Amino acid sequence: MLSINNIKFIKSLQQKKFRIESGLFVVEGEKIVDEALNFVPEFIECVYHTSDYNIAPNERPQEIITNKELSRISSLKNPNKCLALIQTGFRPKVSDKNIGTLILDGIQDPGNLGTIIRTADWFGIKKIVCSEDTVDIFNPKVLQSTMGSIFHIQISYTNILDYLSKANGNIYGAVLDGNSFNHVAFENDPIIVIGNESKGISSEVKALLTHPITIEKIGQAESLNAGIATGIILSKWRMM
Repeated sequence: MLSINNIKFIKSLQQKKFRIESGLFVVEGEKIVDEALNFVPEFIECVYHTSDYNIAPNERPQEIITNKELSRISSLKNPNKCLALIQTGFRPKVSDKNIGTLILDGIQDPGNLGTIIRTADWFGIKKIVCSEDTVDIFNPKVLQSTMGSIFHIQISYTNILDYLSKANGNIYGAVLDGNSFNHVAFENDPIIVIGNESKGISSEVKALLTHPITIEKIGQAESLNAGIATGIILSKWRMM
């Protein structure tokens, strides 16, 4: 049975400051918890689950709880069988087949960031580097949107100006006034920059691009969602 203190602690991890203090974050639902058990089991502190969740008794530290208790510690409207506490310093096992680096410049919407991570995983990106003002990857909405892809890619936060200044090779960036990406030849292991949802890539970062590229507009929409733009660009790269 969960104690009041345990419930308060787990609920507190919905806030960034408590995640930083504890070095832990929460994932919820069968799909994401299964991915954690498969890819980063050594970083799992505890799995809280109802009796109908299928997990080996000795697989990881765990506690069987009731549906009512799960509802009390969950951030979801409809909790799904399990919740796990995981160390923020986890290290995903990245496939040797993965290539490419995605740079995120000021992505603010948690759903967008989660979608971008999931899309990057689909196309085999090995690394995502986020600017320091990008939304926290351990935000509950980000985690739910990744559907477990957070455990398949190396993700870090840094000063991306310094990072790009020291980078070797070509740097591709999605801008409104670049060259048509239909005529751009991506290298095999590219660095691709995606900018803020409303402001795009910052002027300082834009100055470092070797290949400013544009997804040509045919219709009347004012702009593309950052996650959708990422998918289009990565699809084009993989077709090269």
